[in-house]
Amino acid sequence: MKHSGAFDTITTSQPVRDSDTIISAGGTFQLGFFNPGDPSKRYVGIWFQKNPVTVVWVANRLKPVTDGKGVLRVTDQGNLILQNGTGGVLWSSNTSVAGDPVAQLLDSGNLVLKNGIDGGVLWQSFDYPTDTVLADMKIGINRTSGLERHLTSWISSDDPSPGNFSYGIDIGGFHEMILMQGSDIKYRTGPWNGLRWSGSGSTNFVSNVKYHYELVSTDEEAYYHYELLNKSFIYRLYLSPMGNLSRLTWIDDSNRWNLLLTLPMDNCDTYSLCGPHGICTITDSPVCACLKGFNPKFPLEWNATDWSKGCIRRSALECGTDIFVNNAELKLPNTHYSRFNSTMNLADCHNTCKKKCSCMAYSSMNITDGSGCFQWHGDLLDIRSIPKRGQELFVRMSVAESGLLATTHKKHKLAIGLTVGLAAAVVGIGLSLYFLVKKIGKKIGPTEDTVHMFQLEQTTQAEDDLELLLFDLSNVLTATGNFSTDNKLGEGGFGPVYKGILSDGQEVAVKKLSLNSRQGLDELKNEVIHIAKLQHRNLVKLLGCCIQEEKLLIYEYMPNRSLDSHIFDPMRRKLLNWKKRFNIITGIARGLVYLHHDSRLRIIHRDLKADNILLDKEMNPKISDFGLARGFMGNETAANTNRVVGTYGYMSPEYTIDGTFSTKSDVFSYGVLVLEIVSGQRNRGFYHPDHRHNLLGHAWKLFVQEEEPLELLDPSTEDSYDATEVLRCIHVGLLCVQQYPDDRPNMSKVVMMLESGIELPFPKEPGFFNERRPVQSDNSSSSHQPSSSNMITTTFISPR
Repeated sequence: MKHSGAFDTITTSQPVRDSDTIISAGGTFQLGFFNPGDPSKRYVGIWFQKNPVTVVWVANRLKPVTDGKGVLRVTDQGNLILQNGTGGVLWSSNTSVAGDPVAQLLDSGNLVLKNGIDGGVLWQSFDYPTDTVLADMKIGINRTSGLERHLTSWISSDDPSPGNFSYGIDIGGFHEMILMQGSDIKYRTGPWNGLRWSGSGSTNFVSNVKYHYELVSTDEEAYYHYELLNKSFIYRLYLSPMGNLSRLTWIDDSNRWNLLLTLPMDNCDTYSLCGPHGICTITDSPVCACLKGFNPKFPLEWNATDWSKGCIRRSALECGTDIFVNNAELKLPNTHYSRFNSTMNLADCHNTCKKKCSCMAYSSMNITDGSGCFQWHGDLLDIRSIPKRGQELFVRMSVAESGLLATTHKKHKLAIGLTVGLAAAVVGIGLSLYFLVKKIGKKIGPTEDTVHMFQLEQTTQAEDDLELLLFDLSNVLTATGNFSTDNKLGEGGFGPVYKGILSDGQEVAVKKLSLNSRQGLDELKNEVIHIAKLQHRNLVKLLGCCIQEEKLLIYEYMPNRSLDSHIFDPMRRKLLNWKKRFNIITGIARGLVYLHHDSRLRIIHRDLKADNILLDKEMNPKISDFGLARGFMGNETAANTNRVVGTYGYMSPEYTIDGTFSTKSDVFSYGVLVLEIVSGQRNRGFYHPDHRHNLLGHAWKLFVQEEEPLELLDPSTEDSYDATEVLRCIHVGLLCVQQYPDDRPNMSKVVMMLESGIELPFPKEPGFFNERRPVQSDNSSSSHQPSSSNMITTTFISPR
């Protein structure tokens, strides 16, 4: 963008022309024309001056300037308009006033149109936000004018057209913020409790010396906003094209945005994950349980981790004798189905709720003084545990459940000193006992059922239960056609994998431990321990196991098989356009964030590779194969091993050489994956006629030395790729494969880097950057490329 001058106003006589003039506001924000991707499409926007890729507002989201002759001007009638070269109006403020109107960009980033006579504001950009909330901007509704202010995501990082995600205040019940995906709720904050949103356990939602949060509700308007108490502090809330909300602050010293918080934070933030009357506790496994006095509505589905139908009462209500049971430390249910009264106290709330037979629960509105009353008259939806910061919810119960008043809700937590090795030992003991019981002729559960619950009780202070779904061998044999070769999907280090169809029609994948497998019972137990209780849309779901004569693991079936069968296949790679590849890249990243930060254990996969990424019917990625994973408790982040396991080409330098592994080892493997997905080439066995670097070295040379990073892109995506996204993915991939672990970002930062426009640091040389020695064989090129006829490659297990 060429700058011919800097102005803080637009008048009728001084319009802003494309590629000619910008408007500057106090060195903080600028307004002008920009193009986020396609050079032929120009938009009028406001951006952060220190980081121009941070666009905070866009005028003509639906109608870009395509002739390079756009003009933003104020008409004599007091209307702010954007015109193209032929005079056509692409966008307008739809205002009119007599008397020398003027538009001004304020230091806050607000573009205002004023009456030139009295200075009254006719229109302001803060009333029409796009994907960013700045200080003093209101998100809510003006009841008098009907004006509603909410965020709407961009379609992609280079297309500011309104996307599929929106974020605003729910005006149907008591005010809470709702993140929508189309017409579906994706996440809600919980109602305002006087200090913060009830669904937040984070201090990032609480007022402090730098900023003040507030919910304002009057007869005229209801809105949420924040005020900066320290004016030198730059802060924003951003809704990404992928539907994530990020709170960021600008760091001058490092010239970058610092991520404070991302929402949704974890699986329990998924709206109504546990169904009606279910409660989600992220530190428990499984994460869903029922409220006191409730049982799963459909136990078989519940035990198979389908919690959507929720829970039902154990005892029927009898209005006159019902009691109320306190469930503490909760995110309150969806208030869309509640009634509220701000003048009642908690005692009045209890009395009125008890008299109304339709009142199912009540709670205080304001935790600062105990004032106000919520009453729910339907199902209780979207409840989660918020330790230490949650609220009390009093739920209506039959008097038959009166014993609940003297009990506390059982928490399934791991003791601090419990190690994965101990868990594996307990599982091993349990399995041994199972074989012993079978040997003497006893049964576990009814043999006619397809699925049985096999529960191993741990005699530790933590009382942590490891629940395994146990499949009957005869049913697995029937499902797989007695392990017919026609149903064989492939073979890995564990053994062959077969497709099966259960008696209820569900398709499954059955992994069978072979007699000559490099992996054995230890890996089977390890896989069960680490994946049985993990719940995330980007992790493959373990449905159960079978230990009758055969050692089997049963998973959900992935119809599109593994990622490597697509990206490395000359024909099938064409099915993966850039949009699908980018979705796979971001999906794998979110799965790793869950493993590293959000699951009950900090889990390091240790064998992340294209073969272990499975694709569902919509081509969404799911991380699989946890046989080599390791879990950490508490503040543990790294460990050493004398047995280096994994797959060459994906293992980090510190792990390959020294046996040291950490979450940053997975980050390295992820970076390799990203570069493979972008290029369609394997890192191991990569060959280039001009040098002997592997794929990582080749990508770094193109990015740093030759400044031609797009040459890395798989040619089969040339008709679908988004140049901005491709460059960002390559950049992030190179940051992930840097030689030293401390230089690599963690996976939370990786997600932020991929889904926002923050400035990225320059990548250092990747691990294993030195050129390889030439291969003397005449068939050297063929020796580089490993064969895999069954689309599942072998995991290497080698001693140090």
